Amino acid sequence: MRFTKAHSLGNDFLIVEPEERGGIPDIPGFARRVCNRHIGVGADGLILATIEDKAKALAGFRIFNADGSESEISGNGLRCAAAYFFAGKEISGPKILFRTSTGDRECDLIEIEGQPPRIRVEMGPPRFASEDIPFDDGDRHEKVIDYPLFIHGKTHPVTLVSMGNPHCAIFFDSFPDRIERLVIGREVEIHPFFPNRTNVEFIRVLSRSEIEVHFFERGVGETMSSGSGSSAAAVAAILKNLTDRKVSVRTSMGNIIVEWEKDRVFQSAPVELVFEGTLL
Repeated sequence: MRFTKAHSLGNDFLIVEPEERGGIPDIPGFARRVCNRHIGVGADGLILATIEDKAKALAGFRIFNADGSESEISGNGLRCAAAYFFAGKEISGPKILFRTSTGDRECDLIEIEGQPPRIRVEMGPPRFASEDIPFDDGDRHEKVIDYPLFIHGKTHPVTLVSMGNPHCAIFFDSFPDRIERLVIGREVEIHPFFPNRTNVEFIRVLSRSEIEVHFFERGVGETMSSGSGSSAAAVAAILKNLTDRKVSVRTSMGNIIVEWEKDRVFQSAPVELVFEGTLL
């Protein structure tokens, strides 16, 4: 079975060749095996993407986390899938539209002169109501901003955003150390108030135009960057009036530019195709 490995700022994925998909009877189990960094290829997730209409540049998109759970959306995953199709000349133009479980998402190849190329992804509208996250503490909330959530023996004010998948943003003046972030991230991910679990962002505001973020992703754990997480972190900072509506999100391997334009969020970042291989 052939595959391609790609990453955007260290958030890495395995993309299975479209014609190979029929040979995967147990996709969650397959994702767990191939994403394992000790006994598999190693990745944060597995992407299944297929050209549905070449003339219309339309493709299907599914993504599975390293633990085998299926996610609704992934900004970096969409970017990697788009780069895969652009590089293979399966899409001739600079745009591709992906059908995801949370709606159609367009990717634009905006910079090809440099290496690696940059791709802009439409992340759709952010949502804030508790039922859209989802978040269930027994009450309904139009927005969840600075909610006092008891985590790891301490109450943290958290702000919640859905980018089609759930996100919990926690702001700090200075970050807790990595071990504490891992403990907090895991506790928040599986907190009973989040019926579908949640992604977690640790955020430090640097200026009105830049934030720094560490990520703990649902079904994966700590990741070097996150597309949907960067969008959610930027939107949370904007909601709290800590930044303007165009934000540079500093990750451990570089910056993702997030723009909240009217009712939709867009982001751009570089992407690299790392290698191709065959699973025996």
